[in-house]
Amino acid sequence: MRWLPILLFLLPSPGVAAAQAIAPGRWDVVSTAVDLTIPGAPGFLLRMMRGRSKTERKCVAPADAPAGVAALLAPDPKARCRIESQRIADGRYTQTLSCPQKKGDPMSIVRAGSYDADGFAGRLTMTGRTPKGALAITIDQKAKHVAGACRG
Repeated sequence: MRWLPILLFLLPSPGVAAAQAIAPGRWDVVSTAVDLTIPGAPGFLLRMMRGRSKTERKCVAPADAPAGVAALLAPDPKARCRIESQRIADGRYTQTLSCPQKKGDPMSIVRAGSYDADGFAGRLTMTGRTPKGALAITIDQKAKHVAGACRG
């Protein structure tokens, strides 16, 4: 289950298109497991994880807010993911990431969805190989502004 750190730290990368500013402050990005195929993981564990959500709290500084939704889509640096491609324009976003594993080829992550000044909603699909076979994880993500100031 070496993919778990990537899954936990990946959540919500900078875009190039003209940005629609978002509000600075605290944002919640909620990721909900939709489908999981993880070779070697017990079926009961996968059934328990399906439908479960994890909330990542992000702080958007006033200086970063003009970047728009790109500030929310930026992957956590701890995941060491590389942005392969990204398009953020006209209320839609797509993003392809490559995230290293300790062993083996990198995981591929594809994200797509819609956004506005209030946040984003979309789907993330992670695929790759583990020593026990092909892995595929599908996650729905939603981001919303929850507070005007970040707690330090």
